[in-house]
Amino acid sequence: TGILVLCLYSPLPLYSVLIFASIAIREIAIIDRRGKLIYEAFNQEYPSRIPLHPTKPLELILTEFKAIAAGKLLVFHNAQHDLEVLTNSFLRVNLTPPRYRQTFCTYRQARQSLNLASHSLEYLAKKLNLKVERRYFDRQQAHVARYDARFTHQLYLYLQRMNSPSPQVNPFSSSRVDHPFQTHPDNASIYEAQYAVLESAIEDIKYDPNRQSKGAVIIGSPGTGKTHLIMRLAQQRLKQNRLLFIPCPNDAHTIKYHTYSSILESLNRPIPGTSFNQLEYFLANTFVGIIKSASSDTQKIKDILTKIADNPLRLYEILGAEGTQTRRNNWDYIEKFTRDWWLQKYGAVGYAPEIIKGIVKFCRYCDPNYKQLIKKWLAADELEPEELAKIGLSSWQAEISQEDFSLEAIAVLGKLSLLHEPLIIVFDQLEMLGLEHNRAILLNFGEAVKELFTRVPHSLISFNLFPDRWQQLQQIFDGSIIDRLAQYQVQLEPPTPEQIEQILQLKAAAVDLELTHLFTDEELQQIISQGNSLRRILNNASEYFRYKYRNVPLPPPQPETNEEIAPPLAIATRLERLESRQERLEQLLTNIAGAFVSFAAVSSDIPAIADHSELNSGDRVPLSPLNKTLETKVRDYLKSQQETLEREYSESEILIDEKDAGKLQDIIVAYQQLVELETDILPSKRVFPPHRLLVNKNLCIAFLSSCKGSKFTSRIQNLNQVVATREQTRFILWRDARGDKIKPKTVGRKEIDRLNHTKNGTYRIFDRQNRITFELLYKFISDIHNQDLEIDIETEFKSALGIAAKELQEYWLLRELF
Repeated sequence: TGILVLCLYSPLPLYSVLIFASIAIREIAIIDRRGKLIYEAFNQEYPSRIPLHPTKPLELILTEFKAIAAGKLLVFHNAQHDLEVLTNSFLRVNLTPPRYRQTFCTYRQARQSLNLASHSLEYLAKKLNLKVERRYFDRQQAHVARYDARFTHQLYLYLQRMNSPSPQVNPFSSSRVDHPFQTHPDNASIYEAQYAVLESAIEDIKYDPNRQSKGAVIIGSPGTGKTHLIMRLAQQRLKQNRLLFIPCPNDAHTIKYHTYSSILESLNRPIPGTSFNQLEYFLANTFVGIIKSASSDTQKIKDILTKIADNPLRLYEILGAEGTQTRRNNWDYIEKFTRDWWLQKYGAVGYAPEIIKGIVKFCRYCDPNYKQLIKKWLAADELEPEELAKIGLSSWQAEISQEDFSLEAIAVLGKLSLLHEPLIIVFDQLEMLGLEHNRAILLNFGEAVKELFTRVPHSLISFNLFPDRWQQLQQIFDGSIIDRLAQYQVQLEPPTPEQIEQILQLKAAAVDLELTHLFTDEELQQIISQGNSLRRILNNASEYFRYKYRNVPLPPPQPETNEEIAPPLAIATRLERLESRQERLEQLLTNIAGAFVSFAAVSSDIPAIADHSELNSGDRVPLSPLNKTLETKVRDYLKSQQETLEREYSESEILIDEKDAGKLQDIIVAYQQLVELETDILPSKRVFPPHRLLVNKNLCIAFLSSCKGSKFTSRIQNLNQVVATREQTRFILWRDARGDKIKPKTVGRKEIDRLNHTKNGTYRIFDRQNRITFELLYKFISDIHNQDLEIDIETEFKSALGIAAKELQEYWLLRELF
């Protein structure tokens, strides 16, 4: 059964049975359970109070009402009065009054549930802050049936929520996909054709006789679902293909190493529903391909193939128990067989045979200590001689550079994939490449991509881009790169309102809720109509959820733009819309005026950070409604992302000092909008730890986490020499707590002590909280540029930076900058 909310009026109140006998319905309005006006009628016996609205005979009105109301729950405010009016109206036209199966009286329920001075609709609507179309109850519009019916509906919903447990989980709180290995509800009918293009591209690569890699550009405005589409690809194909996710590089000299280290981190991701990661899947399936292609006639290989042909992952079960000699012998045999196959197929040129050996070794061990050492080796990290001897691998530094090692390792993965399924390599979050200070990174990125297409076979190399960034790349990169990038172009257009509603329903269903129980039709229309991207609409839904179930006020409405010409409207509707627009215009003018005041207040507080004075939350300057929303948005973002970074901190990460220095540079460039900051690097031919020199602050911040042994020693020695000669400059050298410990009584440890004993140098450990806050600050800035965080770069960026600086005012870096 459905729910109908009714409001009807008779010309006079029912003071007595005598008066009752002479009156009938003057007007009636019916709202369905989702808040939509489905019926409205005016009795032709009385003049209509809404100009130009057609009237009907009472008998027709009652006949139509009876058909609509059959079997429904009828909701009234003062049901006794309205039911008497209905009964009298039926009798007046010689019709039998129907029996109403279920009725609900909001007046009676309010008297039982709310101890208030009055329980009239006007009093309750104002006391409970009820709204229709974001507007409070207006006495001048009251006693029109459709107006009161809408507020009766809101009162009914309020009473229902009051007497039933509220949903605890906000199903719309997560509106973005950070990386494709996350799990979010997915409606496969949305972007079905675009997804099919990607599937087709993978099949084209798989059956291409030359096995050449192909490029795909996924073009879409912020929030249209580019990363979500790749997430769907991961969910559908992760048990077949290896999906490798590479975020934006931030150092011009380590593009290939950044790409390779991101690939390793992707390969370390678990396959959902299994106890294996991507690399273990990759090796097992590749090994089956090697056996089949080698056509070996040895009985040992035939036995292995028989056992794993239907399920390659059984390779990790059939080779013997952990720690036994049988298992060691079997894995030694697999290492040798795989390496011999590679030498026969591709020869001994380069460092590839040793990389093959390293991949097999990573998969053979269960001991996390062995795995960690091999992962470091695969990540082109420096190991001590005794560590190399322990895992049976040789040092690569003397033969090949880190960048060349990285490209060769990616090429090895591509060639191994020829034995099974194509690789899917995805570059995402690339918007910061377009910033002027990152131009060298952008140019080197184009060259690195060209090398990937040349050296790495059998791969779909995909790029997620905003339309304007794609246009920029077409102007900067030469034709040979663009042609390879854009062999497949996938354009993402905003979903239709029907598809969006399906997505909202999926989100609600994921936490066992019904969308229609959460929002009315009117609310859904507001949620969908006030967003220009899928992400904005999900954020709207989240805001409405918090408003309805947690009493968090809605942000002020945004001004309407690009409104299509609509057909003529009824005068009352046009008046309502005109009033709404006037209200929005007044709010906009207030916001604009307040923005200048609040920004000046935020900016004036920033120097206090440099003075190391306390900024208590109770001392905050009141912000305008616009900046209250901005402040809330920034604070909510920082809180939620800090929680995410806390969870992910323990996940193994490949430490790259150049990446940290690049992140520092991006943070400095952002805050140059609020404070004068001049950056440089130390002039010398010697190799220093990656760093940034803040010239006007006489401060050098350096990072040395990713190396140890001789590399660590030589770099810190070079730094110490400069520290001794630049006494006016302070030096801070950071080392991540997750990096290898520097052993006591080594030259490296002595150099650390030497740095700490200078007047202007300090060696510090980048502990958990330091690292998380550093990453949070960088992510905040990059997410604004990537428009993953809805802050307008032109009008709100500076204010947002100031708010973040106040929220994180105790962090060492912000104190140094200000």
